[in-house]
Amino acid sequence: MRISVLSLGLVAALVATAVHAQSRPYAPRMSCRAVAGLVAARGAVVISTGPTTYDRYVRDRRFCEITEVTQPAWVPTADSPQCFIGYTCKEAETEDFFPRWR
Repeated sequence: MRISVLSLGLVAALVATAVHAQSRPYAPRMSCRAVAGLVAARGAVVISTGPTTYDRYVRDRRFCEITEVTQPAWVPTADSPQCFIGYTCKEAETEDFFPRWR
């Protein structure tokens, strides 16, 4: 009895994980406008950019951690090989705050 309850719990966790993994928007099957609109509407969203690749895209810096800055992000979509959809967050470097004057 105890083994079957444990097995049932494990199966439920695996199914939940598989369903969650499939729920990410898949940019290569969407239009550029649709993907950019999704980021703009939600503010931050994890989007798949290929069969095994994904990232978190944001509308603006408010959706990043305090130590992060934004970096422009382009992804492949159904109608564009490079669609600007918003930004990704990256750890800030000293030069992001204090640029070198040359």
